[in-house]
Amino acid sequence: MNKHRVLPGFGLSLGFTITYLSLIILIPLAALFLKAGGLGPVEWWRILSTPRVLAAARLTFGASAAAAGVSAAVGLLVTWVLVRYRFPGRRMLDAMVDLPFALPTAVAGITLTSIYAPNGWLGQYLAMWGIRGAYSPFGVFIALTFIGFPFVVRTVQPVMEDLGIELEEAAATLGAGRWTVFWRVILPSLVPALVTGSTLAFARAIGEYGSVIFISGNLPMKTEILPLLIVSQLEQYKYREAAVIAAGMLVVSFTLLFLINLLQRQLDWHKR
Repeated sequence: MNKHRVLPGFGLSLGFTITYLSLIILIPLAALFLKAGGLGPVEWWRILSTPRVLAAARLTFGASAAAAGVSAAVGLLVTWVLVRYRFPGRRMLDAMVDLPFALPTAVAGITLTSIYAPNGWLGQYLAMWGIRGAYSPFGVFIALTFIGFPFVVRTVQPVMEDLGIELEEAAATLGAGRWTVFWRVILPSLVPALVTGSTLAFARAIGEYGSVIFISGNLPMKTEILPLLIVSQLEQYKYREAAVIAAGMLVVSFTLLFLINLLQRQLDWHKR
């Protein structure tokens, strides 16, 4: 029996979707793995286990995870202020959240470097406490937090806007305090969106390049990130080595994203 759909064109739209995703995502990724597949497992292990690659991987994934965690905490607070309160300049503050989306990454990197350099506006005060802002792993963390922060706010904001205050008022009438209302009523409803936003911030931070290369200083074994290492290999015409590092980076990223999405599904299931 034929099933008639209300809106026609499913076959055409599905074919266009598959073709577009294949050209933009699947074919380039397949070409990357085919290029890296020309080397055997021994060569893969030799390339990925070098001290320089391991140091860059630790900095890249460690700083990305730390930046995603800070973005989750601060993004939740900023979202709460934007949704729950009305004050002069609120629309301007809300628009500023999207600034890292619109600002070119190179401009962001130069700006952050000038601010957090030892003689910069904020860097000079950090230097008084023995903290080096720019040209250090902390500078990488700052840049990754800057570019990942909006993902958390824009993911949690619509969920918080749909979350009415009736439940909060009902809990308050039953004698629940402010922290109890937050931990037992509000936060459980926001956790799935918060995990999603943090995942997006983490994924964005792993592949960030433009804003990091200026503030990091690009010192091998110290402040070098994986995307910069890949570019360095390409500049030396080591295409297979660069493909192996990129493929290994993708495998780790996909694994982490899969685990985080699995955790999110578990949270959604328990919520139901």
